[in-house]
Amino acid sequence: WISDIEIDWKKILDSIMEFFKNGAGSVLDSTFTVAKSIVSGMTTFIIAFVFACYILLQKEKLNIQIHKVMYAYLKKEYVEKILDICSLTYKTFSNFLAGQCLEAAILGTMFVIMMTVFRLPYALLVGVLIAFTALIPIFGAFIGCFIGAFLILMDTPMKALVFVILFLVLQQIEGNLIYPRVVGNSVGLPSIWVLAAVSIGGSLMGIVGMLVFIPAVSVIYTLFRNNVYGQLEKKEIRVDNVSGELLYKHKNTGDEN
Repeated sequence: WISDIEIDWKKILDSIMEFFKNGAGSVLDSTFTVAKSIVSGMTTFIIAFVFACYILLQKEKLNIQIHKVMYAYLKKEYVEKILDICSLTYKTFSNFLAGQCLEAAILGTMFVIMMTVFRLPYALLVGVLIAFTALIPIFGAFIGCFIGAFLILMDTPMKALVFVILFLVLQQIEGNLIYPRVVGNSVGLPSIWVLAAVSIGGSLMGIVGMLVFIPAVSVIYTLFRNNVYGQLEKKEIRVDNVSGELLYKHKNTGDEN
């Protein structure tokens, strides 16, 4: 049977040559593209980091220069309004980052404690991993869950199932109670608008949108709220915070009806 086999050595040789001409070239091109992307990303990160350090080191000087330029070309009332908005934006973004880090630390600590109680392996490692991935709003902890479940699965498959159930329970507590309250309070944004900002930002810009939209929406919410209160004050109207009824103030007596 072996002696009856006919082998077309020329065809095999042509196939090998075709691979080296096309297939190997494609592999080399793909490898070069990936390496180029990695080097480009690292270069961009280093340049951005150095640039950020320069800005921090010279922030006082830059602040004075920006003030001079704005007062030179804009009216004083416009400059004051812009500076108020910039100050509000700075405080909001700063408080958001602080709240996000606090929420991640709380979630990571919860996982370490509960995994230790249930005697699950890699409790500290998985807790730290989930704390870092939880910096991505709402959905980031799922990345840590996938990696943690995979690690535990390699050790004990049944405990991986217990870990997933534990994660779902803690994630519901974190997503519906802890996150909106901690991050919402840190940026002065009600819980419902925190969830809305995360959903809209994630659908438009992915992870970056999730991180940016919460403080951005908080700034818009605060400016709009202040404007609404200003308009009500001009019309001498006060809204009851409990019933929602309008209370009108008479100009002469000061009584409210």
